[in-house]
Amino acid sequence: MEMFPKVFISHASEDKERFVLDFAKQLRANGIDAWLDKWEMLPGDSLITKIFEEGIKEAQAVIVVLSKNSVEKPWVKHELDAACVKRINTGSKLIPVVIDDCKVPEVLKATLWECIHDTALYQPSLERIVASIFGASEKPALGKAPAYVDGFGVGVAGHNNLDSLICMLACEFALETGSRHVSISAFCKNGELIIPEHQLRESIEVLGEHGTFDLQHSLGGEFPSISVTDSGFELYARDHVENYQMVFRSVVSAIVNNGFTSLSDIKKALDFKPFLIEHVLRILAGGRKISVSWFIGGDCSINNVSASLRRSLS
Repeated sequence: MEMFPKVFISHASEDKERFVLDFAKQLRANGIDAWLDKWEMLPGDSLITKIFEEGIKEAQAVIVVLSKNSVEKPWVKHELDAACVKRINTGSKLIPVVIDDCKVPEVLKATLWECIHDTALYQPSLERIVASIFGASEKPALGKAPAYVDGFGVGVAGHNNLDSLICMLACEFALETGSRHVSISAFCKNGELIIPEHQLRESIEVLGEHGTFDLQHSLGGEFPSISVTDSGFELYARDHVENYQMVFRSVVSAIVNNGFTSLSDIKKALDFKPFLIEHVLRILAGGRKISVSWFIGGDCSINNVSASLRRSLS
């Protein structure tokens, strides 16, 4: 069964012929059960019962027609009071319709009004009022989120979702290729950038400012050369590399307990990605836990181990 929203129209009798009667007819023509005293009340009816118990109490919305006539009417003031209480208690709508240059009651000043400047021509206002009563909106429907949003997961410390995604893709690329130098292909799928180019450029620059990336710019508008920094990969690894703490301790143990003094020896002993092992050595060297000399070709010599690093395994 089709349901028609019931609306009570509060107004002054002086405004009935010039606006309210036609307005109520237009509402009914649009599927709204407009309650108007002219149609609802018969000789002998109780004003209190009809207006407050049947009219306002059962209405899903109350429309208050404000004019120089109505703002001074005691009955309109009482109806407005009842409508305000009903809105507070039930969340029903209260719609002020202003048809004159009049003083709007204080209680309605925080409510959006619908102003009608010509009571003979008010179709746009009528459409907005009908839409409000039915809960319709001109707001466009939500579309499908961009494909790259599916990549948003747990963020990387200090970064928003988009920057976290770019950071993660770069670190995963470095982890797989064994190189800190990141190709733009890391941010592509099927040969296409996964996010709009301007957003990718901005994100890369922000990560460069943050110290997550080391950027080398060139002339001509090309993408900068990107390298993942030690601190940038460390932020990623702590939250996103499986068993990273175990990897870290295993490398430390290989140095302290096994006495390995080169990257190549540690790689042979531990079944971890070479990039991870090298990264741990860089972090230890950056924290002055070990002294390292790097050679052309990628190997290194560990020259000194700090007392605090030895103690960390005890």
